[in-house]
Amino acid sequence: MSTFLLEIGTEELPADFARLALPQLEQLVRSDLGEARLACEGIRCTSTPRRLAVILDGLAAAAADARDERKGPPAAQAFREGRPSEAALGFAKRCGVEPSALAVRDTPKGPFVFATVLERGRPAEALLQELVPRWIAALQGRRFMRWGSGELRFSRPVRWLVALLDASVVPLTLQGCEPQVRAGRSSRGHRLVHDVVTISHASDYAEALAQAGVQVDRASRSQDIRRSIERAAQELSAIPDLPEELFDELTDLVESPLLIEGSVPDRYLDLPPEVLRTVMRAHQRYVPLIRADASDDPLALEARSTLLPRFLCIGNGLPEAHDSVRRGNERVLKARLADAEFFVDADRAVASIDRRDQLARVTFAEGLGSLRDRVERLEWVTDVLIRQLSLADPVASHARRAAHLCKHDLVSQMVGEFPELQGVMGGKYLLAEGEPRPVALAVLEHYLPRGAGDALPSSEAGALVALAERLELLLSIYAKGERPSGSSDPYALRRAGNGVLQILWDRGWALDLQQLLQRAAAHWAALLPHCAVEPGALTFELADFLRQRLQSLLDESGLDADLVQAVAGDGVPLERLLRDPLDARQRADLLQALRRSGELAAVQAVVTRAARLAAKGELPTEVLAVDEVVDPALFEQPSEAAMLAVLQSLQPIASGTANDRYRALAQGLMAGAETLSAFFDGHQSVMVMADDPAVRRNRLNLLGVLRNQASVLADFSRISG
Repeated sequence: MSTFLLEIGTEELPADFARLALPQLEQLVRSDLGEARLACEGIRCTSTPRRLAVILDGLAAAAADARDERKGPPAAQAFREGRPSEAALGFAKRCGVEPSALAVRDTPKGPFVFATVLERGRPAEALLQELVPRWIAALQGRRFMRWGSGELRFSRPVRWLVALLDASVVPLTLQGCEPQVRAGRSSRGHRLVHDVVTISHASDYAEALAQAGVQVDRASRSQDIRRSIERAAQELSAIPDLPEELFDELTDLVESPLLIEGSVPDRYLDLPPEVLRTVMRAHQRYVPLIRADASDDPLALEARSTLLPRFLCIGNGLPEAHDSVRRGNERVLKARLADAEFFVDADRAVASIDRRDQLARVTFAEGLGSLRDRVERLEWVTDVLIRQLSLADPVASHARRAAHLCKHDLVSQMVGEFPELQGVMGGKYLLAEGEPRPVALAVLEHYLPRGAGDALPSSEAGALVALAERLELLLSIYAKGERPSGSSDPYALRRAGNGVLQILWDRGWALDLQQLLQRAAAHWAALLPHCAVEPGALTFELADFLRQRLQSLLDESGLDADLVQAVAGDGVPLERLLRDPLDARQRADLLQALRRSGELAAVQAVVTRAARLAAKGELPTEVLAVDEVVDPALFEQPSEAAMLAVLQSLQPIASGTANDRYRALAQGLMAGAETLSAFFDGHQSVMVMADDPAVRRNRLNLLGVLRNQASVLADFSRISG
């Protein structure tokens, strides 16, 4: 068994490339080795900013042999008088075997000639010569480039290649790049320590680069960086503000990590904490330090209550240059914070209400007017929501004021420089101007949730404006004629639809979305006559879109797929589903709980059987009073009267509006399951399809009522099992 090393040496790679390339590379290697039948005990892929590397441990010297059995002509054609015919000779030649090696075997179509072909496994070196260029060419990523006069595309120009099978160089040339790159044993060390590093044996790779100042194992480098940051933060009694995306970036920006601790000038702690954190993380890749006793106020106006006047960063320099690197980073941060301070001061010199007027100069989208036009539509939706949800002051007045001002910071200098601070700066500017805290908080929160797993608005006013913002976006973009398709969703409409449902579920708001969409579609048709909006079509499209988002969210929450279809599938009328999306979520959760407890099966068996027979009747699917469609005088068996009693007990539950009606309905169906089952299978069971038309109709109506009552909970025909 051997060790194979492949190192692809490049110019400085983008920080996110390794995270995308390494899983691809491992999959390519694993797949191709399996296809080539070349055994390997382990595959390791790693990277630094200047290289990707693959180490194959326990690599076989050659691929395994393969035996292939091939079917030839019928035996009657292959042999004449015991001698091979031209057909047999030709078949043997094609298979590379002697005619005497042919065998005759019986098949369902009679005896046929077979040949066993042995394909010898190729040496590992020969296979690697073919596979390595294929692996390099197959990698995908963003912003690939060509260089020189070559045609090879890669993230950055490939400058060297190491290909060692134990101590031997695998002779191969990377075609398509200029100049050509030939494999050897020469790698590169840290830019500031070494240039060329000679790798004598594939197993010596990590040690040789370590002596040249490169920590080549990405996982080990990552662990060292995290430990050093956590240790430094602990010594300062702080918590590192280190999101995973920043941590991954730090790992992929350095070859020899060096922890550096710098200071923040005290004057800049007067800025909002989000400003400092954004400047440090997004622009400088520094790690801010949060005080252990930090205020959790999202509207904090000064950073000193939240952050320490310190930061951490990971350098790629030499330990002896630590102080020089620290001073350089402090100077850069000071300049960045000075810019941010200027932007904040300039913004505070302009009243937020004046910035709202400036929104009229910014186009929202073609055909949809300006950002101020959008805000006015958003305010209209807010008013409708307040009325439909019956929200009173002070929540209503706070929400209206927040909707009026929610986009003012989009024309601020601070958000122009740091778009990720939209909403955050808007809320802080309003609070500094004396607006009520709930108004400022609603402006800050109306962008929540920003994506999957993000926090939801914590205040009622914030949730209301967030709901209005997403509904306005959906209505406007759909009225404009654009739709999300495949992976293309430039306006993030799917995220907006998810947000609508998540906010309603989180707040426990029972909102008739169908009614709102109908009213809003008519209003949009009047507002945007040039878009030729047809209110009915717009309502249907948005309702169907929200059904898809509801199904998707229920799937992602872990609910069984058949239960999702039973509650929100295409067979459920849109009007019912969107009359109260919270209702759909509650029914889905209840069904999942009943399945886990084993109680769903008994109810499902009876309801499904009843629904199948009820389809032969003429009873409509809405919930009707059982006494209006069933005549007890036509009963012939006690089981019919018993079933009627069960349905009469379920009637007020199925047609009621109590909060616990679904659980009560499920419990009623479970309690009556034995009685309902006796209608079909007991010693007093009945023949539903009786000869007497009146009796038959009466029994079908009994089953139809049961089906309709159960459908209040779910479409049981969609539930499997």
